[in-house]
Amino acid sequence: MAHRTILVVGTYDTKDDELNFIADVIREQGGVVKTMDISVLGDPRAPADYTKHQVAEEGGHSIQEAIAGGDENIAMQIMAKGAALLAARLHDEGVFDGVLVLGGSMGTDLALDLCTALPIGVPKYIVSTVSFSPMIPPERLPADVQMILWAGGLYGLNSVCEASLRQAAGAVLGAARAARPMKRDRPLIGMTSFGKTVLRYMVHLKPALEARGFELAVFHATGMGGRAFESLAAKGEFAAVLDFAPQEVGNHMLGSAISAGADRMTNAGKAGLPQIVSIGCYDLVDLVGWHPVPPALADQDLHDHNRLITSVSMNLAQRREMARTICAKLAKATGPTVLLLPLKGGNEWDRAGGILEDAEGLAAFIDELRKHCPDNATLVEIDSHINDAAFANKTLEIMDRWIADHLI
Repeated sequence: MAHRTILVVGTYDTKDDELNFIADVIREQGGVVKTMDISVLGDPRAPADYTKHQVAEEGGHSIQEAIAGGDENIAMQIMAKGAALLAARLHDEGVFDGVLVLGGSMGTDLALDLCTALPIGVPKYIVSTVSFSPMIPPERLPADVQMILWAGGLYGLNSVCEASLRQAAGAVLGAARAARPMKRDRPLIGMTSFGKTVLRYMVHLKPALEARGFELAVFHATGMGGRAFESLAAKGEFAAVLDFAPQEVGNHMLGSAISAGADRMTNAGKAGLPQIVSIGCYDLVDLVGWHPVPPALADQDLHDHNRLITSVSMNLAQRREMARTICAKLAKATGPTVLLLPLKGGNEWDRAGGILEDAEGLAAFIDELRKHCPDNATLVEIDSHINDAAFANKTLEIMDRWIADHLI
């Protein structure tokens, strides 16, 4: 087993004992440790491999600037910028295989930026006193981050927090040993969807796309799935995208905690990737099932998907706003863009006779899409439902044309 190197990050002026404990456990298990100090005021007992001065300077600042600001939030943002840039560069240079960041709320704020700067597939562990807290907005979470609660670890080592630290050290080292760089022997297509109960197009499209020589990755559009999708799209990892489930756009628009962030449905366009966009579950806002329904949505039809998710049907005004929002996002695209519009509905529940059928709402949404579809996008209407075979066949027809034109 080849040695794996873990970058251990934290405020070594105040958490020296805890950080060194983690490093010792990693070394006991045969790992190698590199250390990054993100302190501002104090100094560690022993120099870190990457000092606080290097961290601040990587972001174009200095420790003196961080201190002179007289505000811990400003200081930590200076260190967060530098730590993220330095970690990304060091990983590109092959210095480490996985990262573990330790902190309270301040350190966690920095850790989220640092981990976001690293590619999907790099083991990222945050040991935090606020792990899993609702104070962490979904859009701040890196797509494949792991968080471990730093139980009993606010001040000093003890048997309770040592148990958490040992698990974290073993987890990040084990992940680094098991991880392998993503090998791409076929062009990768990124698709958004939900489960087969509500959206079924991937059942037909997956074998058809694989027969054409593509690999298909399907992302569950429930917040974090959209984050992963957007992260890869931003880096140009996809040959093309089939963004058929834009519900996270509506979730964010109407304030749901199930959000993939404000940049949802923008990164493929910015990267110039060929994209086909459609309307899967456009009409539903997903809410955290155990949260109270916001007053603004309380009068609308509800569907309890399970104990975790409650789906709310949009009203006419919200559907029109959703259409305009999708079109505004597509207007920024720089690559080939098709808005594929199935005129008979966008999820299994809104079919004629379905439990959430709303012919007037669908007509309003379609009308708004027709009015606002940007000039850089081609509107393709099809007289079918999104779950009909005709929808998948039209998708393949567009893909085949792009293949013939050497666009993908």
